[in-house]
Amino acid sequence: IGGKEATRIYEGQRNFGAAVRFPAQYRDDEDVIRNIMLTSPNGSRVSLGDLATIETRDGPARISREFAKRRVYTGINVEGRDLGGLVADLQQAIDQKLDLPDGYYIEYGGQFENMTRALGHLSIIIPLTIVGIFFLLFLLFNSVRFATLIITVLPFASIGGIFGLALTGEYLSVPASVGFITLAGIAVLNGVVLISCIQGLQKDGMKIDLAIIEGCKQRLRPVLMTASVAMLALIPFLFATGPGSEVQKPLAIVVIGGLITSTSLTLLVLPALYKMFAKNITK
Repeated sequence: IGGKEATRIYEGQRNFGAAVRFPAQYRDDEDVIRNIMLTSPNGSRVSLGDLATIETRDGPARISREFAKRRVYTGINVEGRDLGGLVADLQQAIDQKLDLPDGYYIEYGGQFENMTRALGHLSIIIPLTIVGIFFLLFLLFNSVRFATLIITVLPFASIGGIFGLALTGEYLSVPASVGFITLAGIAVLNGVVLISCIQGLQKDGMKIDLAIIEGCKQRLRPVLMTASVAMLALIPFLFATGPGSEVQKPLAIVVIGGLITSTSLTLLVLPALYKMFAKNITK
């Protein structure tokens, strides 16, 4: 009735299945199907209706299987909110309103599955990145105190990135997380440039207060140039609307917002913290 593949037809490198079915006039009516004659092993003829109950029932148009289990796929397009929040609401609604029979379960795949996998990787990569930055700072300054001091610029940068996401209505996604990693590198670089200059002036015999003031003067332009160039390069991504903008925009928002706060706080707060750290070391 539904057809059965009898053989395959080969045309060069392509092959097609050839299915055999009853003619349409023998499979479109229950009575006709019921009267289909079959030949038994002993040669007698018997109708299909004598062997089976023929009736029409509602059923799936297609049966899909995965890992030897039946699967029903439902797809949706997400617009106007974050994917993770939508899936969380779906899970809550399903748990409250749907009682699945034994043997049934729900899996969330597609972009959500990819996002979950990527965030899992980032949850490992981001801490390792911070540890790696701290280790390099320790090698540069040969001091745990000053390495810790430079690391304090990371919260300064994160404040701007989080505020930028909240202000624009974006959500913490994989591109935004990558933006935070990028932001960490730029913010730490600016901190290293400033602190290295101040330490160099101190080694030349300048007192700490004068060294901090002069170091901020000398490194004001390089720090601002580094941040400005990065922000100007990302402005086109900030206003992107075409394909790929869902990746470019969150990254640009995080980096630009973070650079605004990290640059300002690096030039204002970091010198004050440096003075506290340097005094403690001197004592």
